[in-house]
Amino acid sequence: GEEGSLFALCDGRTARLFGGAQDHKRAFDGDLGPNTGGMGAFHPSPIADQALLERIGAEVIAPTPGLGEEAARAATLVGLDIAAALEVTGVMAVELFELADGSVLVNELAMRPHNSGHWSMDGAVTGQFEQHLRAVLDLPLGSPRARAPWTVMGNVLGGEPTDLYPTYRHLMARDPELKVHLYGKSVRPGRKIGHVNVSGDDLADLRERARHAADYIQGVITQ
Repeated sequence: GEEGSLFALCDGRTARLFGGAQDHKRAFDGDLGPNTGGMGAFHPSPIADQALLERIGAEVIAPTPGLGEEAARAATLVGLDIAAALEVTGVMAVELFELADGSVLVNELAMRPHNSGHWSMDGAVTGQFEQHLRAVLDLPLGSPRARAPWTVMGNVLGGEPTDLYPTYRHLMARDPELKVHLYGKSVRPGRKIGHVNVSGDDLADLRERARHAADYIQGVITQ
């Protein structure tokens, strides 16, 4: 089977499905395959796909290309059942294994906003961090609807460059629709220091733009 995860966003009384992520890694493969995560709320929402690079997610695609409705529905119901049973308030990530017969098994829970949901900061009407705050402050939850047919998030890892401001300026000028989120961390090779988001209609183009931006900040490429 394959591994997947989704988010359940709860306010202590009800649960809403947020735009999610679906893993595509075979169960029992020794954690060697591409991996994804996700999130959910009681609302039809995209499922996203995240690939791994040296055990750190390299990119997230929302929604997952080719994900079947039945598999997405099964994962959604599992997440909602867990959120309701645990009386969760806020964002919860549920990591799942999707088996060859289409059934799903719960592997791990994370009671927090999740890396695989960072695409929602720019790609959803209401991002996961705002949704989390709405829930814990007892405010009505926002719409998790996707703003575009596709959103790609690329994780940014540290490299040789330590002064990131020039790279930030360059990317803003090169791709005005790109959103760059740097976390203010000290830069070390291989350390996750931020992410980029880009949304639109052409998935191949979005993946290339996100990959270029992440590589440029890391210093893998210089133009």
